[in-house]
Amino acid sequence: MAAEDEGRTEQPSEYKLEKARKEGRVAKSQEISGALVLLLCVVTIIFLSKWLFNEIVTIFKFYFNQCATYDIKNPAFLPAFFNVFIKCVLPVGLISVVSAVTANLIQTRGFIFSLKPIEPKFSKIVPKIGEYLKKTVFSLKGLFNVAKSIGKVAIICLVAYIYIKKDLFVLIDIIDNGEVASALAQVARMAAQILITVAVLFLALSIPDYFVQRHDFMEEMKMTKQEVKEEYKEMEGDPEVKSKLQQMQRQLLSQNVRKAVAESDVVIANPTHFAVALKYDSEVSDSPMVNAKGEDNTALLIRKIAEENKVPVVENRPVARELYTNLEVGDIIPEIYYNTIAVIYSQLEKFRKKQS
Repeated sequence: MAAEDEGRTEQPSEYKLEKARKEGRVAKSQEISGALVLLLCVVTIIFLSKWLFNEIVTIFKFYFNQCATYDIKNPAFLPAFFNVFIKCVLPVGLISVVSAVTANLIQTRGFIFSLKPIEPKFSKIVPKIGEYLKKTVFSLKGLFNVAKSIGKVAIICLVAYIYIKKDLFVLIDIIDNGEVASALAQVARMAAQILITVAVLFLALSIPDYFVQRHDFMEEMKMTKQEVKEEYKEMEGDPEVKSKLQQMQRQLLSQNVRKAVAESDVVIANPTHFAVALKYDSEVSDSPMVNAKGEDNTALLIRKIAEENKVPVVENRPVARELYTNLEVGDIIPEIYYNTIAVIYSQLEKFRKKQS
């Protein structure tokens, strides 16, 4: 309702949405990225757990076994530690980066590079407190964000309670038996189960959040009637928009030409500079009419369409040039060309079959 209250009743135009996209403003949910990163990182750690454990044990053994004989300031200690640290952290780090980028690419439908969101603005450093509180705290969006945070905490607590309650006595029995390694393994299993379940639930709940964020974004992008008028004037002078409109017109022309040529009886060409497509319908007129015509590239397009649709192409330089110069699309062939056109039509197998 906020958009309507401000007079923004019109849906955002493609031009405005594209402009916002170039500035890095698109509809996306941070919850999807966070949940996907959490899920894939946990899966990666579980998959590599045995290898990670062995690497960590190896480095600890190295330190404990050598600390009595080696100088702690020995340069060999630090590289050995960092070597293991990088090997353990790098796979998880790469997975987190790839999953975060993938989640954003899926939501934004492609890569967006814009420095606009990180441009320094005084309003970002010192926001208007009243407007900031109105938008972040005292609003439906603020309440929704608070509800999300409470919901996530509740999910974590509930899932942790369920798994701990289920396996707590098993863990206590293992500890009572003095099996330290088994106890650590059991704790790791419980933690993995909790994290995977939480991540899956977060990912499932992040999908509705995306649609909420998209709805809010579209509401924010809504326009007033005056903005629509001003945008239209701006578009008229924008070279990029003009180019797109011209491209759309060419595509439309191409579609119309394609349909007209496909329905024609014959194309008279010159042989590449001019092309005129003729169609005869006895219920419409007593002679053929110009169904399509073109020059240079359009002429080549007409010939190509004719060949694709098995429409005969007859090369006759003077007739093609005269028909193109003197007649427009929709004109009936005048009497002066009757004999020439009649000869061409008499040679067409398609037309002879139609007449018979």
